[in-house]
Amino acid sequence: MDTRTNLQRERIERVRAVLAQQGAHALLVPTADPHLSEYLPARWQGRQWLSGFTGSMGTLVITRERAALFADGRYWVQAERELVGSGIELEKIPSAGSQHHVEWIVRTLARGQTLMVDGQVLELGAAQRLRTALEPAGIALRTDTDLLAQAWPERPAPPAQPVYAHPAPQAVAPRTQRLARVREAMAQHGATHHFVSTVDDVAWITALRGADVEYNPVFLAHLLIEAEGAPDRSQAPSPPSGGGTPQGDPGGRHAAVLFIGAGKVDAALAAQLARDGIALADYAAAPDALRTLPAGSTLLLDPQRITLGFRQLVPAAVRVVEAINPSTLFKSRKSEPEAQFVRETMARDGAAMCAFYAGFEAALARGERITELTIDERLTAERAKQPGYVGLSFSTIAAFNANGAQPHYRATDAHHAVIEGDGLLLIDSGGQYLGGTTDITRVWPIGRVSAAQRRDCTLVLKAMMSLSRARFPRGTLSPMIDAIARAPLWEHGIDYGHGTGHGVGYFLNVHEGPQRISQAVPEPQMAMQPGMITSIEPGVYRPGQWGVRIENLGLTVAVDTPEHGAFGEMLEFETLTLCPIDTRCIEPALLRADEREWLDRYHAQVRERLAPLVSGAALAWLLERTQPLPAA
Repeated sequence: MDTRTNLQRERIERVRAVLAQQGAHALLVPTADPHLSEYLPARWQGRQWLSGFTGSMGTLVITRERAALFADGRYWVQAERELVGSGIELEKIPSAGSQHHVEWIVRTLARGQTLMVDGQVLELGAAQRLRTALEPAGIALRTDTDLLAQAWPERPAPPAQPVYAHPAPQAVAPRTQRLARVREAMAQHGATHHFVSTVDDVAWITALRGADVEYNPVFLAHLLIEAEGAPDRSQAPSPPSGGGTPQGDPGGRHAAVLFIGAGKVDAALAAQLARDGIALADYAAAPDALRTLPAGSTLLLDPQRITLGFRQLVPAAVRVVEAINPSTLFKSRKSEPEAQFVRETMARDGAAMCAFYAGFEAALARGERITELTIDERLTAERAKQPGYVGLSFSTIAAFNANGAQPHYRATDAHHAVIEGDGLLLIDSGGQYLGGTTDITRVWPIGRVSAAQRRDCTLVLKAMMSLSRARFPRGTLSPMIDAIARAPLWEHGIDYGHGTGHGVGYFLNVHEGPQRISQAVPEPQMAMQPGMITSIEPGVYRPGQWGVRIENLGLTVAVDTPEHGAFGEMLEFETLTLCPIDTRCIEPALLRADEREWLDRYHAQVRERLAPLVSGAALAWLLERTQPLPAA
């Protein structure tokens, strides 16, 4: 008997019982928390608790008769395996932004029935799209109740990890300067107040870090910033209870108020924040702070980075300006001192990978039993030896052969492969360091590699190089350069079902915006600008056989051209990632002369930068893996 799937059925029946009590007919469970985080604290992992599906993205809908999970192609194999016996249907959708779940709800519910969703975790834009679809169908939408609070009695408490300051010298800009920049942007919008919920924005503005969210050094908090000359509050927010922590002057003029859990900020740090103009208030006081904004205020909100529940709290007498959080734009553009710390971090991360791969290959040669799980353990142990290492930036993907065909595969105790025989091993991993965030994917040969596998690896390499070498005008919308990477694969009738690249934070979230190199609909805030760090990671996935992905991070930099700016400023990528690309997986005959030259130059740079940081077997491995390609 599969007790796990029986457990999922039992939990879904609990939800249905509460639905009946509420007089409702369906529950929508997005993968989200009140901060719209990508990685969720346990308290808000309701979709996983109900369905058993452990993928990082997906939407669950439960009606009184049916249940369906909506997931894109990165998770289909995983979802099919994890949903077995649960009674939940898998609805395969083309992309993470798909509205298929909305269409399914409209088809499934009858006119006059009611859909429930917790407005506190529903993104404002998603709520607007949902209403637009439901109203013509006569389906009512209720967002005032967290139904899981009744169906999930053993629900975990919110995380309570302490918060700390991002230390110097890696924290280049003081928080006072960051607040000043945000206030300048508020003034351009005519805003007297600005409410920020996304945890990486809050962390960047305050120059604080935490450990509330797995893999990302952030903490749960909201931030309300007042502009210079903002009206005084009619009611000051209540401070965090307990501890006697200094609170500053949350009701005064020019204040910024950080709404955070009690005990998370120690007295010394709270005093420093107060000196820098940031007062502390209880995490639960954030709703009241919005409710009591003074009449005549103008509030700046980012509709893509705030939930419906918070938006509904704003009084009618407060004017709302909807625009991207200024901090989202600011933190995406790393300063030159930050970029230099990232370069140093990439070298340290590369040194750790050299040590790991040298040991890994030696262990294989000795006949040791190595699994996808032990790869994660060994690679993490090598990163942990590096200066400034804090933790992983995401769950390591170590995927052998057919498992590599699942872009977001994760090995578990119950399902993992032993590294033996012939094939391709895909490893996608990254670390959080005080001086930056890393994310790298490489594919390694195990035993003999077939001609078909070498062809796929070479085509993916050509795709990665194509975008890595591209030049484009400053301000180009990031989705517009996605095709540059796909073109070498399209030429052979091949494509992949995920984006080509995502922004990467500075000791922050490994996935950040606003830029996104993908087939998304371009938006103005997606413009490529100097200082942005973006992944370049095309792939080929053959279900049941193997997967190939090669990923480097690139820093967007200005470049001089023969036209010297006559047609505007041009940008290109400076490759930051330092790790060999195993040429044993490559078919050199498929590379053009200029592509061979790029690869040889890259390996020369890797060798030069990493050789001083490694020794012994790691150095020997590095020198062997960075040799130039043999003459054509």
